[in-house]
Amino acid sequence: MYAASVSRISRKGAMIRVHIDHLLKAQGRSFYWLAKETGVSHTTLWRLKKDKAQGITFNTLESICKTLKCKPGDVLTMGRNHKPVKSRR
Repeated sequence: MYAASVSRISRKGAMIRVHIDHLLKAQGRSFYWLAKETGVSHTTLWRLKKDKAQGITFNTLESICKTLKCKPGDVLTMGRNHKPVKSRR
């Protein structure tokens, strides 16, 4: 669905994908613009983008969604942690 700009937050078998880069690119905006407009620290946004975040608060998610005029499902999606293994029969 999205290109390589998708970040991944892995947690015990689940994978949350963060699509901030894709949303910013689609709107012609920069990462620094998002930090300034949302009031969310550059460090917090960087951690989300680079798969370093342990979680995200509803306030942060709401600020990102309001600023980018999107829904939480546009920012975060579920995905697989690994590719399925093909059986050898």
